[in-house]
Amino acid sequence: MKRLLAAVMALIPMLAAAQNCVPTASDYENFYKTKTLVVLDDNMFSDFNMAVKADMENNWKVTEVGYISRKEFEEKRNDPSYSFLLTTTVTYPEDKLKDKYVYLSLLMGKPRTNLKNMPDLISVPLAYLSATDQAWVYKLPAFIRFMLRHVETMRANPSLISETPLLMYNKNSQSLSEKTLYLVKTDLEQSVRTEGAIRKAYPNNFRLVNESEVREALENKEEGVVILHKVGPEKNRKTRCYKMLMGADDSQVYFFDYHMISPKAPDALLEKDLKKIGKK
Repeated sequence: MKRLLAAVMALIPMLAAAQNCVPTASDYENFYKTKTLVVLDDNMFSDFNMAVKADMENNWKVTEVGYISRKEFEEKRNDPSYSFLLTTTVTYPEDKLKDKYVYLSLLMGKPRTNLKNMPDLISVPLAYLSATDQAWVYKLPAFIRFMLRHVETMRANPSLISETPLLMYNKNSQSLSEKTLYLVKTDLEQSVRTEGAIRKAYPNNFRLVNESEVREALENKEEGVVILHKVGPEKNRKTRCYKMLMGADDSQVYFFDYHMISPKAPDALLEKDLKKIGKK
């Protein structure tokens, strides 16, 4: 994956210069001394705004939390006593496709700097900009808990800090034999949308579920359940499809990858992905 740090990261709707500040061990240590400000969308009735307060209250226990507007973020982002959780818009300057993605980002305040130089503790792809919040907001508890786990992991193991933080979690796919994979049928390639077809490609436990069952598993932190988070354009055009597997109970990432969409590789978790993660 081409790292977010190589992207143009922006507050909606403004675009900023390329993000290029890899966090340091001190950034991860200092995070615990900050007050975390959640930057709300300008649309007060957005699904993110309506969900994030309850999800933060239920899952965020390590720092004091407050809520601010986009305008207030511009006024406070240079203050190192704050960390910021916000949705950001990402494009890749070298990418001819010029697609825009929405990420959830955890940034550290930094004096006398612009947005691109704010330390990015962790960012997670949520959706294409054209998608509605409903496409991902029901999975918000998983994203929040994973971010906290990632920060603690980097704090305890600073040698793991890198420009490609999500890729290091692929080693965890070996643990999927002990988990139950929750799959929403519409997120799967057409050839593996039945239990029989999935079983031929994937030897471990799985269930075909709907979005409400995914949300319920996350809210209940159901033991041993792993959910799929897919980021795609919902149309089979030549662009990226991101795939991420996340634990409902342990907040761990078990797999992260992307492919370029084509007639042979649609906007979905592919049959070959299931074979890959099902290897023992």
